[in-house]
Amino acid sequence: MESNVKNGAVPGEPAKKDENSRRGNWGNQIEFVLTSVGYAVGLGNVWRFPYLCYRNGGGAFMLPYFIMLVFCGIPLFFLELSFGQFASQGCLGVWKISPMFKGVGYGMMVVSTYIGIYYNVVICIAFYYFFMSMTKLLPWTYCNNPWNTPDCSGVVSSPLNATLANATTSLVAGVTEVVNRTKRTSPSEEYWKHYVLNISDDIGNFGEVRMPILGCLAISWFVVFLCLIRGVKSSGKVVYFTATFPYVVLTILFIRGITLDGAINGIKYYLTPQWQKVLDAKVWGDAASQIFYSLGCAWGGLITMASYNKFHNNCFRDSIIISITNCATSVYAGFVIFSILGFMAHNLNVPVSEVADHGPGLAFVAYPEALTLLPISPLWSLLFFFMLILLGLGTQFCLLETLVTAIVDEIGTDWIIRNKTVVTLSVAIVGFLLGVPLTTQAGIYWLLLMDNYAASFSLVIISCIMCICVMYVYGHRNYFKDVEMMLGFPPPLFFKVCWRFISPVIISFILIFTVIQYKPITYNDYVYPGWSLAIGFCMAMSSVICIPIYALYKISRSPGATFRERLKHACRAHPKWGPALQEHRTGRYAPMASEDTVEARPLKEKEDLTIQGSNVCARGWVVNLLRII
Repeated sequence: MESNVKNGAVPGEPAKKDENSRRGNWGNQIEFVLTSVGYAVGLGNVWRFPYLCYRNGGGAFMLPYFIMLVFCGIPLFFLELSFGQFASQGCLGVWKISPMFKGVGYGMMVVSTYIGIYYNVVICIAFYYFFMSMTKLLPWTYCNNPWNTPDCSGVVSSPLNATLANATTSLVAGVTEVVNRTKRTSPSEEYWKHYVLNISDDIGNFGEVRMPILGCLAISWFVVFLCLIRGVKSSGKVVYFTATFPYVVLTILFIRGITLDGAINGIKYYLTPQWQKVLDAKVWGDAASQIFYSLGCAWGGLITMASYNKFHNNCFRDSIIISITNCATSVYAGFVIFSILGFMAHNLNVPVSEVADHGPGLAFVAYPEALTLLPISPLWSLLFFFMLILLGLGTQFCLLETLVTAIVDEIGTDWIIRNKTVVTLSVAIVGFLLGVPLTTQAGIYWLLLMDNYAASFSLVIISCIMCICVMYVYGHRNYFKDVEMMLGFPPPLFFKVCWRFISPVIISFILIFTVIQYKPITYNDYVYPGWSLAIGFCMAMSSVICIPIYALYKISRSPGATFRERLKHACRAHPKWGPALQEHRTGRYAPMASEDTVEARPLKEKEDLTIQGSNVCARGWVVNLLRII
């Protein structure tokens, strides 16, 4: 057992000969780690964490953030990785552990579908900005374009104004004009609203499809499909670039940013601790929510990616490496963002708080505007949006693979496995078609609605029920033995305590905090109508409702004279639960002698006949002797 664990766990050693030829495995463990890093490190690390940090006390926010990482983030990450790796199944197949809870897997699929639809729209907009940056002059630099309004006031004076005024005072005059305006509209904001989106006045007014955005959406889905054309075999090679190059870009932008005037002020604004805010429950709620959402828990992606690991891979080590890398990236991205925003605030002679933003407002308005102040601004713009594209694609790969793997594992026929590429193409086409409404003039309203509701409290409920199922329905002792059987050592005591008590309590706290702090969504000055909020709640509930519906269905189909008997049978682990490969089904998963007789498989040449584990009955030896004869 010990040598097996070593072989499977340490990259660089000879590959084990236990590869699941039916499903496939990662080429090596580096591919899995890079894919998981690309999945966890996404757009939220760049456009959400830095904003939350400065809003919730700067450096003081790091304290609750890392506490939540240790007590909730890493344990949940390890739980999902070990869950998928042990069963070698996607987010549906793993629920053989307790068939009544298979609705949790369907809920994960629904969540991944919603996220995959709108996430790729964000990526396609980044593609659009990337293409528009291939010019000598960024189109959102000046206010002299057909889409600009009289309220527009740029940070950089236009060429027309420069010819009419003294060249040495034009920039100062422009900045003074900006400061004196009661309502400043930047050229980057007007480019975003009036040209890229041509945004309508209401969420119900779809208007026309923005053809450039639609074209970029097609490109985005095509790139995702191309990278997943051979499943994890192809995506595992692509992540060597997509998961590492964003760090190169971040470092380039960081070095450029800290050399600018005012950059230190921006970084101070980002990190200066306001310790009194540590006593605010909202700060702890934001920290817990950010950790939970950023790591991708309850999406189904972690289970899916781990299911392609070799059985004895050290996923405990992987969970710590990936979780810490994810959070360190968030902190690092904050330096990159706020050094540039500090430079912009210095040029405008305004506080950093007036230029700071988050979400699409940061990625497509505030940061692009700051880039116009830099020499060779198109180069920095190209690097920034290329980084956003790669960050988004890393997450999108796993979202699509989650859906495809769930479908293929559930159907499970030889034809569907051989033609997995057809399934991948079909899911990509459906995803593209469902994303078309988000490319209309009202698309941004629907995108934000899906982001705020489709993947919010439903994720928390799904994760909480998963913990309850594994730890209390299946049984914590059983699961600890499964992990020990897989890794060669039991889960550390800290993780046992977190899985059973601390993490579920923190998840419940996140849910309560989300409900208490709920505010209807708005976009700038636009207030969403009630009917659209109702649709948002329906999207949120559509993933959660899968759980009780499937549970009732499973109970009704289970044998038993009474409801209690049916419930007990529906909760019991399926006979096929356990390691996927026969050579790993040792100990309590070892087949009985009678089962060996019925399901005897012909021995391969030079097959190892050694049976590991002291629980194998004597009749099993007789069967093996007969096979040899």
